[in-house]
Amino acid sequence: MNIPVNDLHRVNLPFQVELEKKALEVIRSGWFVLGKEVELFEQEFAAKLEIPYCIGIDNGLNAIKLGCQALGIGVGDEVIMQANTYIATVLGVTWNGATPIFVEPNDFYNIDAGLLKLKITSKTKAVLVTHLYGQTSEMDSVVEFCKENNLFLLEDCAQSHFSKYNGQYSGTFGDLGFFSFYPTKNLGALGDAGCVVTKNEHTATLLKMLRNYGSRVRYQNLVAGHNARLDEIQAAFLRIKLTHMDAINQERNSIAERYNAEITNPRISKPKIADKATHVWHLYVVQVEEQERFRTYLKVNGIQSDVHYPTPPHLSEAYKHLGYHVGDFPITEKFSHSIVSIPIYNGMQNVEIDYVIKVMNEYE
Repeated sequence: MNIPVNDLHRVNLPFQVELEKKALEVIRSGWFVLGKEVELFEQEFAAKLEIPYCIGIDNGLNAIKLGCQALGIGVGDEVIMQANTYIATVLGVTWNGATPIFVEPNDFYNIDAGLLKLKITSKTKAVLVTHLYGQTSEMDSVVEFCKENNLFLLEDCAQSHFSKYNGQYSGTFGDLGFFSFYPTKNLGALGDAGCVVTKNEHTATLLKMLRNYGSRVRYQNLVAGHNARLDEIQAAFLRIKLTHMDAINQERNSIAERYNAEITNPRISKPKIADKATHVWHLYVVQVEEQERFRTYLKVNGIQSDVHYPTPPHLSEAYKHLGYHVGDFPITEKFSHSIVSIPIYNGMQNVEIDYVIKVMNEYE
């Protein structure tokens, strides 16, 4: 048996007829940039998240990049974030000239809110949480900390589409929520796509200008903007998949429930879920003592795996200039050497789930 870590053909197969019909509709419309599909997706996504404004952006990185620019986060400012996030989270901050200040994650792979007070300085402008792997961070303490210290609260929701904390959707706690709709995400486009969500009308208006050369009216450029628009065809595809979002997340939850209940090997540490948090299982991440030996064992048995992420941003060549070294964030570094993402995707068959569980339990 050969089981991929993800299978985008199977993920999209249930929607193939709808997607093909919609693609033809957009092609025949003759309108491909910033049209009705983008506008309708923005309205529908915002309504489902129960937040006033959604601004379609061409990808998740640019969502963070433009969001920081809209809030005036730049040179001389510091943004506190977790060290085990994906590098795109950091890039969105540093492209604006701001400095990332890292803290360790907790047992749920999300930001350890208790460490925020150790990192705040007179230069701190924002806290940027990443709801990693599909679980919403424990937001009570983060929200309180940001309010007490008059900081912007930013949320990277690239992996947490419609997960909740205490009944509230990720992305709606702070000033801005950033989403990626890369094809592998729970709500995935058929290409690059992203958005920013906000409760602030002024910020929403500014973001719409920033994504379109700084213009609200053609050839009238009010700010120095970007070309970062969400395409009509990707917005159209996202609208279709959005109507199936509850079923998509429920299917992933059902697979995760089986893993949680039936993987019983004491050599494998399963993910934990925080009180009041929900998980949408973008990834199912386990921990083992010998990462490479475990991944080789899975591969020999026909099971693909991945590591999210093998090199933490603070140890990447791109951020060597920040002066961090091995040992500066031991929890993050331990995770990078022990975590393994195992197969979980929509369309996964019971016989495949059975086999993954069997192989996992036979690991010695």
